[in-house]
Amino acid sequence: MNGAWHIVSNEQIAEKVFRMILKGRTEGIRPGQFVEIAVPGLFLRRPISVSDVNDDRLTIIYKVVGQGTDRMTAMQSGEAIDVLAGLGNGYDLSLCGKEVLLIGGGVGVPPLIYAAKRLREMGKHVRVVMGFNTKAEVFGEEEFAGMGCEVAVCTMDGSYGKKGVVTDLIASPAQYYYACGPLPMLKAILRTIGTNGQISMEERMGCGVGICVGCTIETKEGFKRVCKEGPVFNADKIRTY
Repeated sequence: MNGAWHIVSNEQIAEKVFRMILKGRTEGIRPGQFVEIAVPGLFLRRPISVSDVNDDRLTIIYKVVGQGTDRMTAMQSGEAIDVLAGLGNGYDLSLCGKEVLLIGGGVGVPPLIYAAKRLREMGKHVRVVMGFNTKAEVFGEEEFAGMGCEVAVCTMDGSYGKKGVVTDLIASPAQYYYACGPLPMLKAILRTIGTNGQISMEERMGCGVGICVGCTIETKEGFKRVCKEGPVFNADKIRTY
């Protein structure tokens, strides 16, 4: 889905983390999907997960990790922006029961904000576990709490919440979970919590629409494109090595 998009706002919310709200056609965009943003002067678009959709407003939360995202921080309200939206395979929220666990690490948290919104609208009890490196990087806690979610936060250095990693905060197995974050975190979840859930994989992307196959990963069902068959996969299909 593309067309005319405009920037509504673009502000910093944590260390090297920014929230951008866009106005455009948002019909049918689901939690776990992503957008591809064209950055002037750069050939490849930047894939960013969808953090929220509200009428014709779409929210993304991105971290400055390179030249493209650094240039995005300078984009101003009112500017037109070239966006491909509604990309990828999102979370299937129909598979969970009454109780559900959301597990996010760093910039893996944003798609879970939108998932939590939809799950709460479905009447689910949502427990959220988030992990960050340090207090300066923490975001999203107020959004989850405002939706009535049960929220726990950990940091690697112990500067906020519990010191440790996300699996340290999960005292009992979840009935069903949705997760997104760095690969070491996802592998730890698979080893310690099990496969009764869905995982959003992170991988470098070229085209974002399945043509270049640059984001291919090996799953238990063979090679899959993260941008097309993913980024969300059933956890039991992901290899842990």
